[in-house]
Amino acid sequence: MNSSAPSDATRLSRRPSRLRLFACMMYEAVLLFGVVFFTDYIFDTLTQSRSGLMLLGPRQAVLFVAIGLYFVLCWRKHGQTLPMKTWNIRLVDRQGGKPTWGQLVLRYLLCWPIPLAGAYLVYVVSASLGWPSVTMFIVVTPFLNFVYSWFDRNGLMLHDRLAGTRLVDLSPAAIQ
Repeated sequence: MNSSAPSDATRLSRRPSRLRLFACMMYEAVLLFGVVFFTDYIFDTLTQSRSGLMLLGPRQAVLFVAIGLYFVLCWRKHGQTLPMKTWNIRLVDRQGGKPTWGQLVLRYLLCWPIPLAGAYLVYVVSASLGWPSVTMFIVVTPFLNFVYSWFDRNGLMLHDRLAGTRLVDLSPAAIQ
């Protein structure tokens, strides 16, 4: 046995930096564009919609499920999406094992309330000021999930804390 090789406990105890998580989220947004575009194309084809505003409620529900399937299936199979693999980040449970289906679905559902509340706040501010351009700030609302991590003793995001999951750093620099 190589004494310089890190143990699994050491390897799975490091968390990725917020900068790497941010970069991973940006890469994830690029891939999600494809998932959303493809899903929306299929939806429009099947429903013969001619506008993105037609059947808005069902469209949003289908997109929510499609994005959820993308994340949950990737997390379950490898513990990673492609951006997470690129940035050497893996999702594990509290003990460092493979999260259960329930934990994965719960994590996905719990990652939405804070950004949605932020998006609603942006909408209210924009409407009350009468400045439609303020709505451009809606693009930063997904990053509101980071705020809780600054106060958490282990640097976890709220949805990870509640779902019993955590992100670990698998980069070679972190392992040594």
